Amino acid sequence: MLHQTTETRAERGRRLLNEIDGAAGKAVIAGLQDIAPDFAELLFEFPFGDIYAREGLSLRDREIATVAALSAMGTAPKQLGVHVHGALNVGVTREEIVEVMMQMAVYAGFPAALNALGVAKDVFAERDAESGD
Repeated sequence: MLHQTTETRAERGRRLLNEIDGAAGKAVIAGLQDIAPDFAELLFEFPFGDIYAREGLSLRDREIATVAALSAMGTAPKQLGVHVHGALNVGVTREEIVEVMMQMAVYAGFPAALNALGVAKDVFAERDAESGD
């Protein structure tokens, strides 16, 4: 069930996208402005304004599910990178992300898990570089 508020779908979506994905989410939206600005609005409204805003799962749980799904798909490394950042932003640990990706080897195969782990490694390195660790 969606929690009732005075926010529009787009406002709620922008707020949640910013909370989860921060700069990475903004970059995705900015990258669509010159080719498909209407699609950018749909990204605010449906996945974030409607689905992520539902009660029943925390943002943390939703990001774990998203990382698992994108890892298993094996066809969306850019989106997986955005959501690895998002998972870290909402409290998922690096160890949990790695475990989720390793779990996907059972259901999606070793190539999908290996590719996902490569994305995670890149995101972790990027975050370490940004923080100076």
